[in-house]
Amino acid sequence: MNGFAVLWLVLFPAIAFYALLWRPQQRRMAEARALQGSLAPGDEVMTTSGIYGRVTRLGDDDLDLEVAPGTVIRCARGAVARRLVVDGADE
Repeated sequence: MNGFAVLWLVLFPAIAFYALLWRPQQRRMAEARALQGSLAPGDEVMTTSGIYGRVTRLGDDDLDLEVAPGTVIRCARGAVARRLVVDGADE
């Protein structure tokens, strides 16, 4: 084998790994950090476990969700999967 073929066999899998696995994962993590950083009391959210609720309190690492009138649970801030659109408002 010549040197170019060996370089190609090493370089191609590395580029494919970056393009197909690493970069999309980094993008998802950045989106999750942006969402968790932009939360505000009163936001309707869904957690990663599928619990729907309204944010009532934000801490540094946790938050309180009102899941029913008078029922508040404490969750990790990282457990918020997405913000819900309410009354046709934009996210």
